[in-house]
Amino acid sequence: MAHILSVFRPQPFLALLGRRNPTFHKMFMDSRAREIFRAAVEAVQPDRVVRQSLERKNDSVIIDGCTFTLRHNLHLVGFGKAVLGMAAEVERILGDHLINGVISVPHGIQQTLQQHGKSHLLLKKDSRIKVMEGAKHNLPDEDSQKAAEEIKQLTSELSEKDLLLVLISGGGSALLPAPIPPISLHEKLDVTRRFAAAGATIQELNKVRRALSLLKGGGLAHHAHPAQVVSLILSDVIGDPLDLIASGPTVTCEVWPEEVLSILDRYKLLNSMPASVMKVLARQGPRWKDIKEDSGSTGEALNVVIGSNTIALTCAGRRAQELGFRSVVLSPGVCGDVRLVSRLYGLLARFACSREEPSPEIAAEVLRLGPEVGVESWDLCRTMQVLGEGRNEGWGATCLLAGGEPTVELTGKGRGGRNQELALRVGVELRGLELPPQGPVFLSGGTDGQDGPTEAAGAVTDGGLYDEAQAQGLDINSVLIDNDSYTFFSRLSAAQRLLVPGLTCTNVMDVHVLLIPAIPIEIS
Repeated sequence: MAHILSVFRPQPFLALLGRRNPTFHKMFMDSRAREIFRAAVEAVQPDRVVRQSLERKNDSVIIDGCTFTLRHNLHLVGFGKAVLGMAAEVERILGDHLINGVISVPHGIQQTLQQHGKSHLLLKKDSRIKVMEGAKHNLPDEDSQKAAEEIKQLTSELSEKDLLLVLISGGGSALLPAPIPPISLHEKLDVTRRFAAAGATIQELNKVRRALSLLKGGGLAHHAHPAQVVSLILSDVIGDPLDLIASGPTVTCEVWPEEVLSILDRYKLLNSMPASVMKVLARQGPRWKDIKEDSGSTGEALNVVIGSNTIALTCAGRRAQELGFRSVVLSPGVCGDVRLVSRLYGLLARFACSREEPSPEIAAEVLRLGPEVGVESWDLCRTMQVLGEGRNEGWGATCLLAGGEPTVELTGKGRGGRNQELALRVGVELRGLELPPQGPVFLSGGTDGQDGPTEAAGAVTDGGLYDEAQAQGLDINSVLIDNDSYTFFSRLSAAQRLLVPGLTCTNVMDVHVLLIPAIPIEIS
């Protein structure tokens, strides 16, 4: 441990460099945090990420270094919450070679985009792409199943001369339900719910979903064979695992029925499955058998992640530097209990804001918490080294960035979301530190603009939160017990701490911003 902590000690000669002194008086710390969050969201707008991923050269398009010839042979399918804007941009760039397309998008999204002045994310009236809305409340339904059937029909009719562009974003799994006949949609949903209730792991649950689905786990690419298939993916999953984003419809991941039967037996569900499910699982060999006659290939696709939390954090870091901060990214994979995550941010803030050498116990606890919240020890050591240099060498204010998707244990029936609860808990952790601009500011926001069933994306907090709440007669402890963070922030100081960006049209999980002010030092 002594060796680990030694990396945080100052190097004396660097102190002679003095420190930067950016003029922050023109913009409050709260406003700067919101501006940095805004930059993160703008970086992963659906039209922007598509525009950056496609390079049009005459009658060809370059995607991820691969060149594809365009001969009026382009077809398009898509599914997800951000796909409408993605499709509109693809048509603007490649529309002269587009033959047809079908996209499955959330119910009501076209009207919502129109009402919010987002018409640039809508398809033109004479578009060759058919828009099908479904999946109310983010659950598969008959409308989304009809869309999946049309998508399957389109892809199944392609030849080796065709190029299929597949657009995928968060929410895509619910918008592409296609159970293997004779399984009904209701039966498939019931089976997966029962697996989850029995304590199955996410890996086991995904194997079940794929075994009962025509299009998940590479099924869509299989049906499109022998056409060339390219997927542009806006990731909403930690680590960007291609097989998990929308359940990987263009990522070959074969599951054999025998394997699912063993999982059923493990959870004592084998004798309670619908007859349709048992009929499908009774087939020997891979699930593709008897589904499509071809050369035996399951279909290969080029899968390209064009938008992710990492990309959002990178652009947020650039904006932070423009605002005068030294930027450091902790991790794009923060997860785990929101209580532990808030504790970690509180410790990092105290470590960075200490006017004296911080206690070794702080660094030790930070390193202990790391694995529990999805952050590698190396990333924590690197981050504390940067924060230590900022404190000891006077390099000016620092912006600590992270992203991911923490979880909240529901103990009450209040209104809120993980971002608002995280901000509330971090505010409690910062109690006793100086107020901004001399003290730290923390922001947590969902990049989709919606945190739980509320109109807010998150909230901004600092060390004065606890006393501010007490002065207004608000009991933080009872709020946390009831998971009522939205009501709390709505009532606190006329809701000024709430983060309400409105409809963002994208989703790459959450963004966390911790602003650390410059710590005054004396150079002798």
